[in-house]
Amino acid sequence: LQLRGSNKAYLPPAQFTMTKDEKDLFLKVLKEVRVPDGYSSNISRRVRLHDRSIGGLKSHDSHILMQQLIPLAIRRSLPKNVIEPLIELSNFFRQLCSKVNRATDLQYIKDRIAITLCHLEKIFPPSFFDIMEHLPIHLADEALLGGSIQFRWMYPIERYLLTLKQYVRNRARPEGSIAKGYLMEECRNFCAQYLRGYPDLGSF
Repeated sequence: LQLRGSNKAYLPPAQFTMTKDEKDLFLKVLKEVRVPDGYSSNISRRVRLHDRSIGGLKSHDSHILMQQLIPLAIRRSLPKNVIEPLIELSNFFRQLCSKVNRATDLQYIKDRIAITLCHLEKIFPPSFFDIMEHLPIHLADEALLGGSIQFRWMYPIERYLLTLKQYVRNRARPEGSIAKGYLMEECRNFCAQYLRGYPDLGSF
């Protein structure tokens, strides 16, 4: 607390708080992001500059933000002592989710993530640290036991669920619509494979 005129108490903003200009700078970086087709959704459409907010992100979009975009976007928007632990956290998840991981690499990030979380505890209030902030401590051990992350995460299943949702025509009976749409898709694929060897019938 700081005392100002007339002995009024003033609580200055935390070191991780962005000003309006810093928020505009951060969001403009995300607004101008262009990613390859299929890499993520169009994140630039999720950014609203007029009210300085981001909404409608899927779980995979948050994954891309954490690993790739936030370390770039925050470099000019926050103090150095705040940026460095956040970049360390992003590097941890990037290494954890890489296609090739050696046991020595996982052991290194396992030792390093504890130090990174200690750095974050110096910046953010205790209410910020719930079970989700504690979870990275165990992720490296899980990778050592279970193998590569991309064979165990839920993103392919979530994408396929979107495909199944598109089969729904009767919202009163979604399960029946999905079953019927899936059956029609399988029949179409079977017929396409069957007629591929008959050039005379392919025109039908």
